[in-house]
Amino acid sequence: AQYMLMFRLVSWNQNQNNSGVNVLCGVGILSTPCAVRQGGWLGLVILAVLAVLAWYTGVLLRRCLDSKEGLETYPDIGHAAFGTPGRIVISIILYMELYACCIEYLILESDNLSKLFPNAHLTIGGFTLDAHVLFAILTTLVVMPTTWLRDLSCLSFISAGGVVASIVIVSCLFWAGLVDHVGVNKSEGTALNLPGIPIAIGLYGYCYSGHGVFPNIYSSLKKSNQFNAVLFTCIALSTVLFAGAAVMGYIMFGETTESQFTLNMPPNLMSSKIAVWTTVTNPITKYALTMTPLALSLEELLPTNRQTYGNIIMLRSALVLSSLGVALSVPFFGLIGLVMSLVGSLLTMFVAYILPCACFLAILRSTVTWYQIVLCVFIIVVGLCCAGVGTYSSLSKIIQNYQ
Repeated sequence: AQYMLMFRLVSWNQNQNNSGVNVLCGVGILSTPCAVRQGGWLGLVILAVLAVLAWYTGVLLRRCLDSKEGLETYPDIGHAAFGTPGRIVISIILYMELYACCIEYLILESDNLSKLFPNAHLTIGGFTLDAHVLFAILTTLVVMPTTWLRDLSCLSFISAGGVVASIVIVSCLFWAGLVDHVGVNKSEGTALNLPGIPIAIGLYGYCYSGHGVFPNIYSSLKKSNQFNAVLFTCIALSTVLFAGAAVMGYIMFGETTESQFTLNMPPNLMSSKIAVWTTVTNPITKYALTMTPLALSLEELLPTNRQTYGNIIMLRSALVLSSLGVALSVPFFGLIGLVMSLVGSLLTMFVAYILPCACFLAILRSTVTWYQIVLCVFIIVVGLCCAGVGTYSSLSKIIQNYQ
């Protein structure tokens, strides 16, 4: 239950639609134009299909929650379906996704701050830190104290503005294209690029990585029978934002589209500055909320007499520094699109598509109909195929950059 702490902090009964959209509309929206560049215009069909399947698997999670008393979180569903091993496996996957998000936040901050201040550097002795490394370290130093807070409600109210932030960023993109005429009609693009489809699948899949919070949104609804409609509204609104950013971004920048469209926007325009600074501010407020569930799970492993505030600070600081170490040790800077594709292929495919179907079939095996079995098996097979090809393609490209 502690895994869902950050989502409980940003979910209110009277505003569940906004909470759901906030969960879905994260940093993934920045890479949707890159997904079109990778897979072509027809690749947008993948976005639509994944949206429909994400809604259906969200409904399956609700069916699982209704099957037994006391089920509230995703790990609870895993325990009901497969016992303790199911809870452990699902918890590990969810924690890995959270940790990967923290790494992405550091990369995102470094990339965008480097665009704002490209000549920034720091020389210490014989070592010179370039802009990417310098801003990654500075971001780490800024977010580390926020992870020490026991009451994260102040951050949760700020990060709940993620819905507004996503709308502002997409609006700035449209303003730059339609009003400032930045690169509009620069490229007609390709209809379909088969070699890039695996990367596009991962990027589009990453956009629908909010299934971990769906059980908690359902549990906190005053009228639980409205969940299907709330879920549909959240996914529909998010998909409109994703598709809008994808189409406009690719029309504007064509084959030069980078992993984040904010990196393509001219730095001298006001719309660009608003978009970049909005992008920079958002992850700083979300880092602690994302890292806290993982930290709480590790704190439980400490002996009771060692669970002092000082030890907790040391543990959380070590987690933050480890995320920086991973970001610096692997050539992720400038490759956040590949990182998102990797997470979307390896983790999101399991959390959003494979595991909901598997848990549904395991928990309700005596009542499911034949067409539900066929549909769930189809989704599992599609999810496994997407996870396999997407993970392989993302890792291959990351390794190539590393070499």
